[in-house]
Amino acid sequence: MPALNADILLLFMDSANMHRWNDHIRPVDLTELDKQAHKAAIAWVLGKSEENEGRTVDWQKLIEHSLFSFIQRSVLTDLKPQVFYKIISEKAEQVNNFVITQVKSQVPEFDPKLMERFERYLGSREDTLEDRIISAAHYFATRWEFDLIYESNRSLYGIDRTRREISEQIAQYVSIAGVSEILAAGGLFDFIDLVGQLRFQQRWARTPRIPKTSVLGHSLMVADAVYLSDLDSGRDPGTVYNDYYTALFHDLPEVLTKDVISPIKTSIAGIEELLKDYEREQIETTVMPLLKPEWRDEFRFMVYDPFTDCDSGTGKRDGYLIKTCDLIAAFLEALISRRYGITSSSLSEGEKQLRRRLIERKGFDVKGLVEDLERKDI
Repeated sequence: MPALNADILLLFMDSANMHRWNDHIRPVDLTELDKQAHKAAIAWVLGKSEENEGRTVDWQKLIEHSLFSFIQRSVLTDLKPQVFYKIISEKAEQVNNFVITQVKSQVPEFDPKLMERFERYLGSREDTLEDRIISAAHYFATRWEFDLIYESNRSLYGIDRTRREISEQIAQYVSIAGVSEILAAGGLFDFIDLVGQLRFQQRWARTPRIPKTSVLGHSLMVADAVYLSDLDSGRDPGTVYNDYYTALFHDLPEVLTKDVISPIKTSIAGIEELLKDYEREQIETTVMPLLKPEWRDEFRFMVYDPFTDCDSGTGKRDGYLIKTCDLIAAFLEALISRRYGITSSSLSEGEKQLRRRLIERKGFDVKGLVEDLERKDI
C-alpha cells in the first residue's frame, strides 16, 4: 500500500473546510490547513535555531510528527483548545482510539508501517525535542491568528483571558532556541509573519471555488505529498529534508510578487525570466535579511528553481517530484470544487489541462493516483 494515496490526500484537503476561530469576528478566513502549513514553517525556524545552539534535530521525525499532528487535528479540530487538552489529558487512550478508528475509516489503505508509527506517536508520552518544537510552533501560529483577529473582538467577553492563555502556553517553551527571539520581534518574527501573509493569497483567484485555498495551504499539500512519496521510494534523510522544505517554501516568492498566471508567463516572450530575476532580487532584499546569515544559502537552494533536480551537498532534491506533487495539489483543488458543484469554464479547462499533464508524468504511478481521485465519492 503506498503511503501517498487518494484517500490521504482527500483527508488533508478536507482541513481546508475546517474554519478556525469561527466563534469570533474574523477579518479573513482562517482554516486548519493554513494553520498547519504555518506551523510547519515556524517549526523549521525553531529547528534551525536549535541547530545553531549545537543541538541535533531529527528532521525526519520533525516532519513526520508534524504530519501526525495534522492528521490528529483534522479529526479533532472542531474542539476548543481548552477542551482538546482536557480530554487528551483525562481520556487519552479513548481519544486516541477514536482518532485511529476515524483515520482508518477515511484512509482504508493507510500504509501499515506509517500507521504503526502514527499509533505509537499518539500513545507516546515522550517529550522529545522535535515534539516540543512542533508544540511551540503550534502556539506561535495560534498567536499569529489571534493577533490578526484581536482588534475586531476587543469587546468580546473573555478575549483578554484568551490572550493571557496563549502567552502562558508559549512561555512553556522559552528553553527552545528561537522562541525568545521570535517573542522579541525583529528578524525571525518578521519572517514567520511574512510566511503567514501567504494565507491571504487565494489560489485560482479569478475563479469561484469551494473550498477556497491559500498559497500557503497549497504548499503544505505539496510538501506532505512529497514526503509520503519519498517514504514510498525509501529516500535518504537528506533528500527527505530537501524535498519537504523546498516544497513547503516553493511559493514564498509569491508573497512579494503575487501569483502571475501561466498564460501571461507563456504568452509574452522573455517575461518568465524577467519575473524570475525580479523574484530573486526581492528575496535577496526583503527575505534574506530576516534570516540568520548561516541559513541563507540553504534557503536560496529551497526557493530558487525548486522544480529542478540538484544536490545541496547534504542530500539530493527531486525537483521533478515536487513539480508532480504541485500539479496533483492543483488538480485536486479543481476536482473537489467541481464535485461540490462550484465550477467555471476556466476551472474546468484548468482541471483538464492538469490531468493531461499529470498522466504523462513519470516516477510513481501518477496516472493511477489521478484515476483513484476521480473515482472517489467526494
